[in-house]
Amino acid sequence: MRECEHAGVSEGSGSRMVAGRIEYGDTGLTEDQLATTWLEQFRRWFDDAVQAGIPEPNAVVLATVGADSMPAARLVLMKSYGEAGIVVFTNGDSAKGRELAANPYAALVFPWHSLHRQVRLSGPVEGVDEAVSDAYFASRPYGARIAARVSRQSEVISGRTELEADWAAQARAYPEGGEVPRPAGWQGYRVRPESVEFWAGRQNRLHDRLRFRRTEDGWVTERLAP
Repeated sequence: MRECEHAGVSEGSGSRMVAGRIEYGDTGLTEDQLATTWLEQFRRWFDDAVQAGIPEPNAVVLATVGADSMPAARLVLMKSYGEAGIVVFTNGDSAKGRELAANPYAALVFPWHSLHRQVRLSGPVEGVDEAVSDAYFASRPYGARIAARVSRQSEVISGRTELEADWAAQARAYPEGGEVPRPAGWQGYRVRPESVEFWAGRQNRLHDRLRFRRTEDGWVTERLAP
């Protein structure tokens, strides 16, 4: 595998096009290697990412579209996965929470660059049971629970001093070692996949893209052009 090549090409008006290229290996993902279900294939690749030592292999790009039809994307952490889908947690009053309330569909991308792999999922989103949100919130480190109570996520604030003062006030109200109540609106969301694509880099940009797609008759698998 060749090293990454970088080149800059001027586009005029102060802009600069940047090209970064890695020549991928040729292991890829073939139909005979593909698991029989999206969940089993995801489990295999996620375990590979963990064993490869990728930092935070559960980091995933969550893309949403709000009532204004503007797309938005950010990195969050997957906290569980299973046949029902992928679960993340966030403040329901945040920008992404409001977007999911207005349009309860989302897309996810797991970018495992060092393995030359990515997984893309998309489908409807639902809230998890309150008991599940309570249990996960209680399992978080003390500082993270306090921070969840402090942060008016996505709102404009005056500065870091305001944030730290609010944190100190919440820490006094709920000392370490005691119960920290889950804030109203802080919850889990489950993306129920209707499409799951497994992408593997190949030589000469002839990448492998194998997709599981839900239909009325069950899941089908298909190959997509790179």
